[in-house]
Amino acid sequence: MQDPNEDTEWNDVLRARGVIPPKEVEVNEEDIVNMVEQSIEDKSQGRSLDEMTLQELDENEDSVDEEEERLFEEYRRKRIEELHEAQRKANYGSVVEISKADWVTQVNEAGSGVWVVIHIYKQGIPLCTLLNQYLSILARKFPATKFLKSVSTVCIPNYPDKNLPTIFIYYESDLKKQFVGPLVFGGTNIKQDELEWMLSQAGAVKTELEAPPKKEIKDVMNIAIRQSAINQGDSDDDD
Repeated sequence: MQDPNEDTEWNDVLRARGVIPPKEVEVNEEDIVNMVEQSIEDKSQGRSLDEMTLQELDENEDSVDEEEERLFEEYRRKRIEELHEAQRKANYGSVVEISKADWVTQVNEAGSGVWVVIHIYKQGIPLCTLLNQYLSILARKFPATKFLKSVSTVCIPNYPDKNLPTIFIYYESDLKKQFVGPLVFGGTNIKQDELEWMLSQAGAVKTELEAPPKKEIKDVMNIAIRQSAINQGDSDDDD
């Protein structure tokens, strides 16, 4: 005997004439979620779950059955997590200047689960200026990370200029990584994605870079030839 649930033209004709019952439809969890959403949209003037506030979710929860209620609670839990995450990220997004008096509250008491990147710098040092520019961009790119900066003479008295720039990375009041001095950064040749990679390796940001950025390969021979020509020109002038 032919299976009445089989998809055939003959079965379609029989179903249309009422000879055999309609085909049984398998309902999975995704289908139930869609039905819940449709049910709520019908009762909420076409608004989806994602568009509703927590209060509206609570108000509509009473109108669903047991299975829908379980899914409803899952939606509510995820919504609360999303709101908390958005609220936490909204606190950052820029590089904040701090003083020595701010260190404890801004760094050591930054909060649970918060990464802190603080740049110790000084005006008039080109690499410090460059890193401040990069960090401003990275702060907007990674708003969940707290980016700070402070002038060395303000936050750490007698801090040697040879150690500048310095970047300290903290997590929950613990110093996790420090980058001290220009050589660590590769001097003013450092690129923004290279700094991003350094911060990501320390855990401070979650980068989408899959590998360390490749440094530019310079043609040493051409540089030597140009330098030799310059030196030769200077020698001719002297003669």
